[in-house]
Amino acid sequence: MNLKKSVVVILLILIIDQWSKIYIKTHFVLGESIEVFSWFKILFIENEGAAWGAKLSDVLPISDSIGKLILTIFRLFAIFGIGYWLFDVIKKNASKTLIIAVSLIFAGALGNILDSMFYGLLFNDSYNEVATLFSNEPYGKVFYGKVVDMLYFPMVDATWPEWVPYFGGGNFRFFEPVFNIADTAISTGVGILLVFNKKAFKNSADEEHQSVKDDHEVSGNE
Repeated sequence: MNLKKSVVVILLILIIDQWSKIYIKTHFVLGESIEVFSWFKILFIENEGAAWGAKLSDVLPISDSIGKLILTIFRLFAIFGIGYWLFDVIKKNASKTLIIAVSLIFAGALGNILDSMFYGLLFNDSYNEVATLFSNEPYGKVFYGKVVDMLYFPMVDATWPEWVPYFGGGNFRFFEPVFNIADTAISTGVGILLVFNKKAFKNSADEEHQSVKDDHEVSGNE
């Protein structure tokens, strides 16, 4: 798989991701939902932190704004790192599986960093109102945007039996996290690397095996 095809995959994911986020942002009030199926809903929420809404300020003695800035800067460095990895595997003519996986991870990471960097400048608040794109009253500034999430799959929504220790009588919901297309791309890329690990890194393994074989042959000839 060459660089051109990788770029096409990345652009396709970015377009779908950003279109879905802008549509939700400009058509839904924060917290609004639509039931597509009993196990799938479109639910508009905004994520100010990392995965699953976690914040650095929850674990470090810093303010929410400082934690948000640190997280966005970290994401920028991660983007450059993943981008270099992608360029390197394409340059080395790695397996198609590996290139696709890294392309998905890069596209997903880039999709979410766009929210974090620019959405605070582009939109007004979504509290009790539908936001406007290119608003004259943006809710934030560069690096302080909120990531838009909307995909919600509450496939199981039940109550724990009373006899279950600690959880008894409480609500049990699976799958509870709300995510977006970019998150899906990242998870898919990571999943491919985990499930098809041998196939993804096949070229590297073959080269290493060949190198060891050549060393043995040279030693034998000596």
